[in-house]
Amino acid sequence: MGNNEEKLNRGFGLSASLALVVGTIIGSGIFFKQGSVLASAGSTTSAMMAWIAGGILTLASGISVAEIGSQMDQTGGIYIYIEKIYGKIWGFLAGWMQVIFYGPAMMSSIAAYFGILFVDLFGLSKTFAIPAAIIGLSFVGIINSVPNRFSAGFQILTTTIKMLPIIALIIFGLFFGQHDAIGQTVSGITGGQGGFGVAILATLFAYDGWVTLANISGEIKNPQKVLPKAIVFGILIVIVAYVGVSFGVYQSLSANNIVKFGQNTTLYMATNAFGVIGGRLLSVAVLISLLGTLNGKVVSFPRVLFAMANDGLFPFAQQFSKINMRSRTPNKAIWFMISLGILMIIFTNPDRLTDIAIFTTFLFYILVFIGVFKLRKQDPLGERRGFSMPLYPWLPLLAIGGSLYVEISEILHDLSGVAISIVIVAIGYPVYKFLSRRTDNN
Repeated sequence: MGNNEEKLNRGFGLSASLALVVGTIIGSGIFFKQGSVLASAGSTTSAMMAWIAGGILTLASGISVAEIGSQMDQTGGIYIYIEKIYGKIWGFLAGWMQVIFYGPAMMSSIAAYFGILFVDLFGLSKTFAIPAAIIGLSFVGIINSVPNRFSAGFQILTTTIKMLPIIALIIFGLFFGQHDAIGQTVSGITGGQGGFGVAILATLFAYDGWVTLANISGEIKNPQKVLPKAIVFGILIVIVAYVGVSFGVYQSLSANNIVKFGQNTTLYMATNAFGVIGGRLLSVAVLISLLGTLNGKVVSFPRVLFAMANDGLFPFAQQFSKINMRSRTPNKAIWFMISLGILMIIFTNPDRLTDIAIFTTFLFYILVFIGVFKLRKQDPLGERRGFSMPLYPWLPLLAIGGSLYVEISEILHDLSGVAISIVIVAIGYPVYKFLSRRTDNN
């Protein structure tokens, strides 16, 4: 590995790391996915169980990754974990998937939601949605091109702001909701065919983001201790928030109306609860929330590209492994991935990409969860572990089982998307062979 990682600034303490986990997970999903989760689940009871199941799966997954992360403090996250456990080719394919597809797809999807909500809030033509999305993503890129204390501070600020409407929606639903839709079945619409597995898959977009902290281990103060705490407590906070908001929505609207309003469900609820001004304030808070989530993605995913380039395992590695000496951030890696995200915003359907991206990344998550057992076997006394999970081996087994359940569900309902994701990962193999030969020759 190159020595450029030593030039990174360890500017993320526990507060900023916790804010990164919570702020990256809580973005658009909890506000925009209520309708789609309910439509797939078929009833509010099943939908609530899907949110809880998605949270438990995420928590088991996060705790498993936290144990591995406490043993490996290099920048790169899953790319590093899989490389060290299974070898360079598998590590490269995991990194390739995140850099070429998963990371940009998530950036583009969140930015696209930002653009849609922005033009709706200000009554602009829908033709401005894409430019607004690009401007929002570029703004976050600029914040990440300066010393990381600014991106860390921005994450804490946006996370604090985004919790306010969540708390308000929970309180309103608990004390003032009048519909009590718990137990209602969706009727009179086309929906419910996706099933419980697809409903869980929809929640996983809302829960996505817990792994981003692992990608920036080289910029976390005392990562062996801070990373596990931030991941575990961050996911717990999000589960409480998501289940609380879902309960509030089900208390305030009927099941059919939730599906009918779709992405506008929480906006409609907030407008009913707090008037037009309340609805607008929620929209502003969601816009800020989306910028915070984007910030987490832009902080995180370019570090995977940086780590791969630092190992000489990416085209133009010498450029992407460079650190800006003034900001001590990998700016070329950041702007390359932002550019990919912008292209996806312009030429693709980002919402479709996220479903495919969730499938591909869970393939590699499963390898990481299996890696917990391999590392335990190599180090039975835990001398290298900064964090040892409770309930071993049940939590990694739950993470593996839940992930397989979701993957099988996706295969049954979206075989074309699965095929696309496999092709994208497979393209990385000849790229790796070419790059590794060139590295060996040098």
